[in-house]
Amino acid sequence: MISSNDFRNGVTIELDGVLYQVVEFQHVKPGKGSAFVRTKLKNLQTGGAVERTFNAGERVPAAKVEKHEMQYLYNSGDEYTFMDTESFEQIALKAEDIGDGVKFLKENMLCYVVLFKGASIGVDLPNSVVLEVTETEPGFKGDTTSGATKLATLETGATVKVPLFVNQGDKVTVDTRTGQYTGRA
Repeated sequence: MISSNDFRNGVTIELDGVLYQVVEFQHVKPGKGSAFVRTKLKNLQTGGAVERTFNAGERVPAAKVEKHEMQYLYNSGDEYTFMDTESFEQIALKAEDIGDGVKFLKENMLCYVVLFKGASIGVDLPNSVVLEVTETEPGFKGDTTSGATKLATLETGATVKVPLFVNQGDKVTVDTRTGQYTGRA
């Protein structure tokens, strides 16, 4: 059991036999009445989101999930193959199981596959990845103070906004949680 006061982003709970992950949470202490926790939960089986309010200190069952370090090998169609780094066992996941992280998967990348009761329910990518820019407009010299951006296509096919000075062939760091450019590598 976990208290609603201990909710953090990424915490996995089980409500009415359904697995949820906390996406957003907010502790609210109104002037009158008791405190409560407002949450946005993602259903890990269907991918849908639901908002739910808990009383402060309310206890809910924590889901027992396992994380196994695996290496991303390749994709064929909409299936992505991962290999366990210890047992060398391979599993295939569908794009919808991985979510938005599909845009940042690079061959031989290490990540964690999340398992619940032996079935894979998702993939935790590293917080940031270094990717090469494969296509963008030419850079401009001297325009570094305006904060202007342009679109760049990365080696994985993802499109991100980058500063004007980034050129084709540059390696950039991207935050996998937000999909935003964080710097040059």
